[in-house]
Parts: sequence; C-alpha cells; structure tokens
Amino acid sequence: MEYIVQIASRRRQTMNNGHMPNHSFVPDDIAARYEVFEWRNGIAILSAAHPEKWADILAVLRGFSFSTSDVMMPGGAKGLIASKLDSHFTKLGWVEKKFETKIVVDEAEHAAPTHKVDCYKDRVALEVEWNNKDPFYDRDLNNFRLLFDLRAIDVGVIITRCSELQTIFNELGRGPSFGNSTTHMAKLLPRLEGGSGGGCPVVVFGIRATCYVKDK
Repeated sequence: MEYIVQIASRRRQTMNNGHMPNHSFVPDDIAARYEVFEWRNGIAILSAAHPEKWADILAVLRGFSFSTSDVMMPGGAKGLIASKLDSHFTKLGWVEKKFETKIVVDEAEHAAPTHKVDCYKDRVALEVEWNNKDPFYDRDLNNFRLLFDLRAIDVGVIITRCSELQTIFNELGRGPSFGNSTTHMAKLLPRLEGGSGGGCPVVVFGIRATCYVKDK
C-alpha cells in the first residue's frame, strides 16, 4: 500500500507542476496502453514541430506488445523486447546516432563526447530502456540536456516500462531479473521532475500491463 501511495502522490505532484501531458495530443488508444508524461511541453513540441516523427512513434507504440515468451527469454547485451522496438523504428528510417561534439576556447579545441542515441531522426532523439540498471536514466537525460544545449536536438523521448509490470514478472518467476534497481517509471519520474534533463523537452512513454499478451 505504501508503494501505491507514493506513486499516486508523485502523479499528483506531477500534475500540479504542469508535467502531465495535454491529453488532446495523446490518442485514447495510446493513453490506454501507456503512461505518458512530459517535461517542458515535450508533447506539444514533438507533435507540432515534428509531426512525422510523432506519427512514427505512435505507429510503433500501436504495433507493440510483449509476450510471455519475450519475458522468459534471457536477455543479452540488448534485450529482445528493446530490440523489437528499435527494429520498428529502424524500418521507419530512424538510426543509431553518435554525435561528434567539441568545445572551442581561444582556438583550442576540446572534445565533448556524448553517448550514442538508440534511435534518431531529424532532431528527435529516442531511447528505449526496458531492463537496464536505473543509472542509465541519468545517462539518457544528461545526454538529452547536452545535445539540446548544443542545438543538436529539439526533444528527447524515452520508452520504458511501468512499475506495475513487476506483478507480471513475479508471476512468471522472473521477478529478480526485473528488480527495483532496474529501469521503470518509479525510477525515472523523480529524475525527470528533479530537472535531470535540464531545459530539454522530454516525452516519456511507460509500457503498461495492457501491452502484455500471454502466449503459453
């Protein structure tokens, strides 16, 4: 019960801080299958300034589901579910992107490396975090902040899993593989609300249990 109260309290705080999305931009079918949050009007910017990329994201999310066999499959360097999402974006022309950045001070150049972005298309950066260690959120948000400050991107997007999925993992005997210190919404939202993304507009989609399909 304490966990539920904490999450509910955070959602109320998020709403009061103006980070709950304008639902006029979020189709009902997407809202039914994903928890959607934004930072600094990310959805308005994404849907208005980048309608093609917004349409791509909605198309991938509509076509996504995960199954029992997906959860039971041991993960490698990149888990099966994250790879499924990445591959859908690749088919739509999104690419993994490494930015070459540097700082010049009095003609002296200093490398300012950033991390690769999982999926990138025309100034929109997107990361898929299904089951990494939760510090990966710090990396993603810091990367978005740097790239935004360098005028390389206009908005960052994170697709991750809702904390409610832990019940499914526990029932399948896979709970320890998807523990509290891995990437899920309860770990991301405090970072986002704490300003880890800086001035970069951010949109977050949390995969809900409604995306789960039993196949055995």
